[in-house]
Amino acid sequence: MKRQIVRALQKYFLNPPIKFLFAVGFAPPGYALLETTGRKTGKPRRTPVGDGRIGRQFWIVAEHGMKAGYVRNIASNPRVRVKLRDGLRARWYTGTANVLSEDDPRERQRWLAGQVPGSSKNAAAVRLFGTQLLTIRIDLDA
Repeated sequence: MKRQIVRALQKYFLNPPIKFLFAVGFAPPGYALLETTGRKTGKPRRTPVGDGRIGRQFWIVAEHGMKAGYVRNIASNPRVRVKLRDGLRARWYTGTANVLSEDDPRERQRWLAGQVPGSSKNAAAVRLFGTQLLTIRIDLDA
């Protein structure tokens, strides 16, 4: 029930403004846009996520684990793109995603909070709204 409520809030109220800002060329602080390939349609699917870039890696703690559509898309095709803030603008990076089911997502969030300024707010929201936390690491290409 919690997952259904959170999913509806994100789909209709929280994610659309963030996607719009990225679409018009403004990258909101603390966010990134993850693009996966739809496992059924083959079409690009874009999902706002917290900015978890550290060097050549990008970290995500998925709120709903394998029940999240973008996580299932990654399991089907790990090649992804991430639109990251570059000043006020944003640019696309390609990479390969890895689902780390053995990783402790809460510990990963604590680690990220020490590495990425501002990620503690996103981590708190993920813990509040999350039902089945799961860590994903994206290795960004050169």
